[in-house]
Amino acid sequence: MESVLDNSRTTAPALFARRPAGLLGAVPTEENRCRFLLWAPYAKNVELHIENPRDRGIRMNRLDAGYFEVVADDVGIGAQYRYRLDGQKEYADPASRFQPKGVHGPSQVIDSRFDWQDAGWTGIALRDYVFYELHVGTFTPEGTFEAIIPRVSALKELGVTAIELMPVAQFPGDRNWGYDGAYPYAVQNSYGGPLGLKKLVNACHQQGMAVVLDVVYNHLGPEGNYLGAFGPYFTDVYKTPWGQAVNFDQAQSDEVRRYFICNALQWIAEFHVDALRLDAVQAIIDPSASPFLRELGIACHAKARELKRQVHLIAESDRNDPRIVNRFEKGGWQIDAQWNDDFHHSLRVALTGEQTGYYGDYSGLKDLAKAVREGFIYDGQHSKHRGKHYGAPSQEVPGERLVIFAQNHDQVGNRKSGDRLAATQSFAKLKMAAGLTLLSPYLPMLFMGEEFGERAPFQYFVSHGDPDLVEAIRRGRKKEFSSFEWKGELPDPQDEQTFLRSKVNWELRNQGQHALLWRLCSELLRLRREIPALTKCDKQAMEVSLQSEDRVLLVKRWNEDSQTLLACNFSEVVAEISLPDPPGAWGLQIDSSETRWGGEGSSDAVESAKVEGCLQTCIAPWSFLLWAATVR
Repeated sequence: MESVLDNSRTTAPALFARRPAGLLGAVPTEENRCRFLLWAPYAKNVELHIENPRDRGIRMNRLDAGYFEVVADDVGIGAQYRYRLDGQKEYADPASRFQPKGVHGPSQVIDSRFDWQDAGWTGIALRDYVFYELHVGTFTPEGTFEAIIPRVSALKELGVTAIELMPVAQFPGDRNWGYDGAYPYAVQNSYGGPLGLKKLVNACHQQGMAVVLDVVYNHLGPEGNYLGAFGPYFTDVYKTPWGQAVNFDQAQSDEVRRYFICNALQWIAEFHVDALRLDAVQAIIDPSASPFLRELGIACHAKARELKRQVHLIAESDRNDPRIVNRFEKGGWQIDAQWNDDFHHSLRVALTGEQTGYYGDYSGLKDLAKAVREGFIYDGQHSKHRGKHYGAPSQEVPGERLVIFAQNHDQVGNRKSGDRLAATQSFAKLKMAAGLTLLSPYLPMLFMGEEFGERAPFQYFVSHGDPDLVEAIRRGRKKEFSSFEWKGELPDPQDEQTFLRSKVNWELRNQGQHALLWRLCSELLRLRREIPALTKCDKQAMEVSLQSEDRVLLVKRWNEDSQTLLACNFSEVVAEISLPDPPGAWGLQIDSSETRWGGEGSSDAVESAKVEGCLQTCIAPWSFLLWAATVR
């Protein structure tokens, strides 16, 4: 992996002037010999403290740009160590690869070698991604990487092409969403550590499944975060919702950028991860001429070319900013894709009528039509909830650069009780959400259990060791969600039962309506793969309209070989609609109100009558129909 830095040096030479080459942290060079490289500009001297197998201290050599280095003999794989700064306090390695005793314990030297069996794997094109977001700790009873492996084949059969792991960087305790990570390079010990993650990625690739990893570069967790003792990793110039901002543009920020860019390259090169989901990039504050996100993308894509693999970066942002995915020549950062919250918010309002909190900014079906047609709803207009104008037009953003969803960890877990749609909405509405999401011209994502209507909540949980921090989290969540006017107490994040309640019951997918929803999602994804008009994420070859007093959403899509028409009735009554009569006859592909999909039977959708060049038909309440026609 020495070429990681060489690669980055060719794309951003200013970042690497004067600094030593090689990987940060502990890298075994040969048997019982290990190189340690640390950036600690605040320290005058640093001592490497080997805690076991033989307790001793080794003085490190000071290099340029605030770096310290030493090649230590009789230090092999499994050795545990810390750094002693200026003869005083000791800390684990900021670039630790493994924290076997948690965030407050020593770092451990690991063997990065692994018997990979994915030599023929080159990744998949972004347009073919069907994401499945999961939390490692709650997806299985065991809560480990290896426990996920037996479920990969079922997800593959369902039609998922990429599993997306919520953050796995070492966090405090053994239960956490992962956004409190304190060691970006270390893989969570309670999940199975680095070896467990490699086994999972290897197994996924052997079955043709990509792996996406959620990484957090906008902040570090409050417990176990000792980076500030080593150097200016953070700045007081800016603030984020989680405290100090990461220093991406102030003095000595070059080395901070190196730290995070090399972390991203580690996941790609050493762990064979196919894509990185970048958490809340709006909190990565960097007004410099060459933003961190731009340089991160350059480095990651260069590494992908070197490895001859397809690697993608996907941003989460609440700013509706097309610059994130726009190409460099258009003034963009050229990140491959970004999440689109507007689709979720408008869909939820259309399904539930909910209008508290930020849902008050959305009107339901008219907004949903715009989200399907263009992507962003807020593209410059005023938001009452935000108290300002925000967003920019997204008509020119290709469909394959926007990720949409009916549910995700935030939109479920940040509700008062962590309730999923299946816990409060009818089966018909669950089918509607699946149909519109999976048949859209965007990249669809399912949240674990959504595909079979999991009713267990997904709640916010932590296992911090600091009682004051735990109490601050409790107060903070109450304040954060006060605008939603939810009644009653929030679940206690520290209570282990909050975590246990959030476990997915995988066996439900074989029972009753749960099995029907699983089959429906599988059928929808099959149609997405096999009907040419649905395969390409092409917003330009699409018409979106409303009919039947704005109660029915119609989405027509086409290419040179076929065309499709999706009709969704967002009302409690039967709706009459008119369908354009294509050159080839419409063939009904799916009717969610049919008894085979757990409905009460079709409302004469198949008994259509041709009237003045159009097909007149009816659609049952809260149901959708998909027609397809071959273009001759």
